Amino acid sequence: MASVRQHRGRLLIDYREGGTRQRVYTKLADSPANRVQLEQVAAQVELALTKGNSVETILVQAGLLAGPEPVFIAPPQHLRPTTAAATTATPAFSAFAEQWFGEFKVGWRKTYITTVRGILDQHLLPRFGQLMVGAVTRALILDFRAHLAAVRGRRPGTKLSPARINTIMLILRQVLQEAADRYEFTLPMARLKPLKVPKSDVQPFTLEQTHLLINTIRKDYQNYLKVRFFTGMRSGELHGLKWKYVDFEKRLILVREAFVGGEDEYTKTDSSQRDIPLSRVVWEALSAQHKVTGHQEYVFCNRAGEPIDTNNFTKRIWYPLLRHLGLALRRPYQTRHTAATLWLEAGESPAWVAMALGHSSQAMLWKTYARYCANLTRRDGSAMDRLLNATFGVQADAGATPPPAQPPPGNAENAAAA
Repeated sequence: MASVRQHRGRLLIDYREGGTRQRVYTKLADSPANRVQLEQVAAQVELALTKGNSVETILVQAGLLAGPEPVFIAPPQHLRPTTAAATTATPAFSAFAEQWFGEFKVGWRKTYITTVRGILDQHLLPRFGQLMVGAVTRALILDFRAHLAAVRGRRPGTKLSPARINTIMLILRQVLQEAADRYEFTLPMARLKPLKVPKSDVQPFTLEQTHLLINTIRKDYQNYLKVRFFTGMRSGELHGLKWKYVDFEKRLILVREAFVGGEDEYTKTDSSQRDIPLSRVVWEALSAQHKVTGHQEYVFCNRAGEPIDTNNFTKRIWYPLLRHLGLALRRPYQTRHTAATLWLEAGESPAWVAMALGHSSQAMLWKTYARYCANLTRRDGSAMDRLLNATFGVQADAGATPPPAQPPPGNAENAAAA
């Protein structure tokens, strides 16, 4: 571990590299201010050693290997602490950010860990890593945000979106908030509002387009598309759906897991844990699918029994299908919006729709689908069931509720296990 020590009243950095003890002497007197500055360099040295990188570049940039008698070169004026709080003995931003990441990642989903790690490595550490965490000022943060607005996006000719910038700034805020609580300095991001994110309009398919898509897609994806369109399940929820979570007798899909990042995980939120009632069309699609993959663990899978890959489906099946039909390209997530709008247009209660979608409240529903809420008459899902029956040519029964059907062979155990 790299540490700052003193020898005959002068400071030095002491560390081990390749099993050999190294010392870098300076002319700096042993004072609190000098120790704080040198500890920043020591933290960067420690980080480089942890990653197996050479520390020579760090020492040269810090001015510690500039000549026969190394001396510490102060940072540029605009990077120096300007407040009393920032001059307190706080660790380097790089060291504290790594500590924060290690302490908090135990409570995060795998995908979120990947997101945070990427933001730290690509944006925060290169920008603030050499500073004391208490020396990150509001002016530096605003300058950083302005810099992000000019960074190129994933696609040529684009910049980082306001939503992406807000996510990066959120991680920075969390790191600084934890540091401010521990080292008792004022959070420099207080009252700093996020950028305004333009409202994105949903692009649901009409019922006629939905019917056309289902009838045109490859036969082995027709059941998949019916379930996707008429349950509003997210990609991860549908791809992680297992037969033990399909209750044919009670006509329910029990959303309990999601397949994200190559493994099964807990659902996106607690409210995403829900039971989705099955319309007749979805019940029959799952019954037909059970004859194909009922011996596998996952409802929709490849020949090896592995869940459908979202990227593979999007690029090789979904977009070619839209192009073939001359429909505007849109993400598969629009199937979820389609389910919501069809339910609302059929007259289902917003409270029932919010429950089926896994929303914690109706607020998002009204905000996103307000124009589809003109006709609210029923509360039980039967209106949507009748609409689908008429569209797909299913013979409706005299009663309001579809008659029970025998579950596929072997599914009684699955229902009981669920």
